[in-house]
Amino acid sequence: MPDASFRGRRGPARHERPAIDDAALAAARHADRLLAAARERGQTRWEAYLAPMPDRLRDDELFALRATAARARAAYGPKDSVRDVLPGELTEPFLDAIDRLVRELNRREAAGQL
Repeated sequence: MPDASFRGRRGPARHERPAIDDAALAAARHADRLLAAARERGQTRWEAYLAPMPDRLRDDELFALRATAARARAAYGPKDSVRDVLPGELTEPFLDAIDRLVRELNRREAAGQL
């Protein structure tokens, strides 16, 4: 009988895709910094938006990471952007990390490895 921890899992475990796992963990560290800055500046709306992201980037299974990355990327909208309220030295590294994660997800998906 399979281990109960495998129930509901779609595809391989994250540790089996280290490039994706590393990219997600790097993005989580940047999300932690961005969240802390939002809290320090009293940006409650952005704090609420960003609050779940660090843990999701650390813990989501592979199939869920794309949705988390899309939500993170949506913080950089043309009319409403996290860039408008938080400093670039925090927002740009997070954006770069999310884009790297998306590239890794796309690369593995194109290779049929997700």
